[in-house]
Amino acid sequence: MRQVTKLPEHLFSDDRRINLCYLHETFKAIAEIVSLRLKQNLNIDVPLTGGMWGGSYLIADETGKARTNVVRLYNIISMPQVGPLEDSSLFEQFMEIYHQTARHSFKTYGLDFVDPKWGEPIPYTNKIKPTTTLQMWDASERVKFHRAFFVWNSAPWEQSIVYDAVRNIKVIKELLDINQRPARKESSELKFLLQDVLIIYFTLRPVLTPDFAEHAEPIVEELLEHFLAGMHNEELIEEQFHRVFSSALVYGYEEALASHYKRDGLDIQKVEDWPVEKINWVPQSLKESLCPYLKNTFINFRTNIDKQKAGRPPLSGMSG
Repeated sequence: MRQVTKLPEHLFSDDRRINLCYLHETFKAIAEIVSLRLKQNLNIDVPLTGGMWGGSYLIADETGKARTNVVRLYNIISMPQVGPLEDSSLFEQFMEIYHQTARHSFKTYGLDFVDPKWGEPIPYTNKIKPTTTLQMWDASERVKFHRAFFVWNSAPWEQSIVYDAVRNIKVIKELLDINQRPARKESSELKFLLQDVLIIYFTLRPVLTPDFAEHAEPIVEELLEHFLAGMHNEELIEEQFHRVFSSALVYGYEEALASHYKRDGLDIQKVEDWPVEKINWVPQSLKESLCPYLKNTFINFRTNIDKQKAGRPPLSGMSG
């Protein structure tokens, strides 16, 4: 039986900031451990890939240390859409094994994820095989919660991230549709929206059109600085929301992806209706532009961590 990847030795730095490289590696290791336990406990073969979800992986120093206080842990897992997990009873056991594995793994770092809730379908995902979630709360209160997105088609982590950006664009467009009056929402909801605006920008940055990137960059940079400073003021959150709304950023995000998928007959406005075999599917043109960019972010973090341990200078030109 193959050797399981070891968990990182640390997760938090001395000032209690999470290292996002270690967090990503932890999620990858958990997926591998769960796959192994499914074979051992239930005698089923279920290859899984996992990793961080969210653009916070690009808001870090050169070694992956978060530049802001991360208290919500998100990851994305891809799993086979055809196989034993289609059986509802086996899927329930799978969720239980995933929770127990995640809880045991994160206890190493002083976190204790309890009260798991799973099975909620995610809007704007495939109607036949929707993405589902597992959410757990941290009893230690060091972070707030851990939320895992389970996507029904095996794919590398970086491909799952690109595919999920299509869904996330539809989510933010609910409040950023310039054909509708700006919605009145609680500041907490607007803050989540603005966080997703950042996530999508940093995820898609290499494929944004030059004109749009020039338009969006000062808006995003200002928003990022406010997030790094904490962004607790309700008036400031409202102001940033209206700036993002009036700047039509969501349409630039759509433009960055739409033409790539359209060449293969897929409309990103109707992602819920795509054939199930197109779940987690990314056109070759986007794979070439986005997947190395996302994957190399963590390769560079790991290289710089190893250089730091050896007393050598880190690589230059890192994100964040």
